[in-house]
Amino acid sequence: MALEVFHKDETLQMRRKLIGQSCRLFFSHDPVKIMRARGQYLYDENGMQYLDCISNVQHVGHCHPSITQAAAAQMDLLYSNTRFLHDNIVLYANRLAATLPKKLCVFYFVNSGSEANDLALRLARQYTRHQDVIVLDYAYHGHLTSLIDISPYKFRKLEGQKEWVHVAPLPDTYHGIYREDHLDPGQAYADTVKSLIEEAHKKGRKISSFFAESLPSVGGQIIFPTGYCKRVAESVHEAGGVYVADEIQTGFGRVGSHFWAFQLQGEDFCPDIVTMGKPMGNGHPIACVATTEEIADAFTANGVEYFNTFGGNPVSCAIGLALLDVIEKEDLRGNAVRVGGHLKQLLLQLQIKHPLVGDVRGVGLFIGMEIVKDRVSRKPATEEAAHLVRRLKEERIVISTDGPWDSVIKFKPPMCFSIEDAERVSTCIDQILGVFGMKLE
Repeated sequence: MALEVFHKDETLQMRRKLIGQSCRLFFSHDPVKIMRARGQYLYDENGMQYLDCISNVQHVGHCHPSITQAAAAQMDLLYSNTRFLHDNIVLYANRLAATLPKKLCVFYFVNSGSEANDLALRLARQYTRHQDVIVLDYAYHGHLTSLIDISPYKFRKLEGQKEWVHVAPLPDTYHGIYREDHLDPGQAYADTVKSLIEEAHKKGRKISSFFAESLPSVGGQIIFPTGYCKRVAESVHEAGGVYVADEIQTGFGRVGSHFWAFQLQGEDFCPDIVTMGKPMGNGHPIACVATTEEIADAFTANGVEYFNTFGGNPVSCAIGLALLDVIEKEDLRGNAVRVGGHLKQLLLQLQIKHPLVGDVRGVGLFIGMEIVKDRVSRKPATEEAAHLVRRLKEERIVISTDGPWDSVIKFKPPMCFSIEDAERVSTCIDQILGVFGMKLE
């Protein structure tokens, strides 16, 4: 039976009445009602096509037929409680293990990135017997209470910082305390973490973990300086803590050259815990925590069973396996290198042409373009960035902002994004900034 379809205005009216208003929509002043999607394209109620530059959840493309077929086939066969023995979960874990360093060989499947990060906190605390957590400024790790507590992006607007949370400077070489002209920003920023640990120890506190996205997204599409993660891990390990890499935004080949963004820091760096989520189900709710045997053994030793009704169920794992197949068969990591590299070069050309473009940074299909008032002060241009997003929407290109001042235009499109898509976006941005620049003169 077909579901009832409402007019856009009626849908919006009902949503405002029935859905919590803190659940915000893209383009809240004039939302887009999307009825169907395929690949990197969205279609509204009038059949108008929009280019999607931000749906990193639909990792290999909206409604990919291979994912749909795998889900339907397994759902028609078995969709059981996860405490029954089944092949899919071990097959999937084995495939994931092949993408990770050997020591990350134990997996816990859950339903969302928030669940994964919450479990990572529990694992770290059980293993170290310590409570305190070091996080990066502007970080966001999920919507559970435990994660709001370690997300400065959220807790500064709520109850504030807990005494067991320690906030390290974001390693931002554009706006941060150590910039691109510093001789060794990786070491300098890592030293700030070491100092935090020393301060915590003076207060009698002990560190359970350093918790960070491998490429901070909400922080503004930040690329860590060389050597940062390895040096931080050394200090954290010396303090008896563990390093948790949040790959929920960046995993599964988005950076192109590697399957995981933490691998950009070199072969000699390996986190103790890795969390993954958003892209791994292409929109289906599946997430995971990967860790070492030692940490997993400590978690088991507490005598409390870990049980997740849906995490790792046969359907979710069938979808996960299909997604891995698509990444390989369609060479989507290679596509991220080619298309992401081309898009970055196009944006760098716009930086030369338009004074409003202060910085372009990123790797693969994880790119940020910083909009500034002027390049000398680097003052964020929040209103101008919002204007650009609105104008692009009028050109039927869906994009959004991030960063501490919402001044970074972020690109995290489905991995099937094409050269033609990159050129279309760049051309539209060029035209919009050209008109906007003339208004400022």
